[in-house]
Amino acid sequence: MTKFKCPCRYTYDPAVGDPKQGIPAGTPFDALPDDWRCPRCKQGKDKFNKA
Repeated sequence: MTKFKCPCRYTYDPAVGDPKQGIPAGTPFDALPDDWRCPRCKQGKDKFNKA
C-alpha cells in the first residue's frame, strides 16, 4: 500500500494506520474519513502527497 506524506513530514503508513485516532492497521489512505487530520499538524488529507 502507498504511503502519503504531509508537508510537516509526517508519513501516513497504511500498514500502521493511526491508532491514536482510531484508524486500524491496513486502512488505505483513500479509505480514511474525510475529516481525518494529520496527527502532527492537523492539516487535512488534501495536503498530503504520495511518499
